[in-house]
Amino acid sequence: MNEGAEATQAAALLSVLDLTERETDVFVGRTPTTERQRIFGGQVAGQALVAAGRTVPVERGVHSLHSYFLRPGDPTEEIRYSVDRIRDGRSFTTRRVIACQRRNGEDVAIFALTADFHAGEPAVAEHALPMPAVPGPEDLPGTDEIVARHGGQAAWMAAMGRVVEQRFTRDPFAAPPKAPPDTQTWTWFRVAGELTDDPVVQAAALTFVSDLTLLSAGFARLGGGWPDFVGASLDHAVWFHRRVRADDWLLYETDSPAASSGRALCFGQVWSADGTHVATVAQEGLIRSLDR
Repeated sequence: MNEGAEATQAAALLSVLDLTERETDVFVGRTPTTERQRIFGGQVAGQALVAAGRTVPVERGVHSLHSYFLRPGDPTEEIRYSVDRIRDGRSFTTRRVIACQRRNGEDVAIFALTADFHAGEPAVAEHALPMPAVPGPEDLPGTDEIVARHGGQAAWMAAMGRVVEQRFTRDPFAAPPKAPPDTQTWTWFRVAGELTDDPVVQAAALTFVSDLTLLSAGFARLGGGWPDFVGASLDHAVWFHRRVRADDWLLYETDSPAASSGRALCFGQVWSADGTHVATVAQEGLIRSLDR
């Protein structure tokens, strides 16, 4: 991939995360042109985090977010993010964000997020999960190869692949069923191109990408890929253990400890290429058969 293409792809994600402040604590986000009938959940979560971060002192970094997807987002309607400044403490700053769209002439909430920011302080306890021993991204197949291998079955991946580079340790459309204790899946990802140094943008970009493959862990024990199922994120949480750069290679480990009643609980662990454990992700999602 040439540098010009990378710059264009990074600019595409930056444009999505670059919100307009319409009035005090009310921000508007754009949705890129898409063939999807719904807005990608990671986009709304990333934009909501940016909205929260724009009302917080720059020296305070986000350490966690918790959110719910309330209604499908309409890509033809603008999204408005209203920020509630619910705490400004000596060490912590907390923000609540409600994302709304127009439906039949009325404003309805499609997403709710609470994010907490911390000034940072000396650590009393300090430990982290070690990065698993998996192949590096350089020698693994990427999105273009997966799309070429599976054609129309994987065509939906192509648009996202123009913004986020992925490298797969296993073909996501031909994975055999997993069984305990080996139920994890590993994928490398990074935003294509270079983002700004703004830590809120970097954290929002990680939030954006962390929704991309996490729910797949819910059917990893069945094998196969998304063409066999339909799913939707119900909630999403991220804990940031270290400041992160989403435009550098990150290893994403996903797993699902429990699934029942059409829902799957999925967890993700994220490491930077040097082995630093930078984030933990959790999500419950809806998984249904296409035959339903």
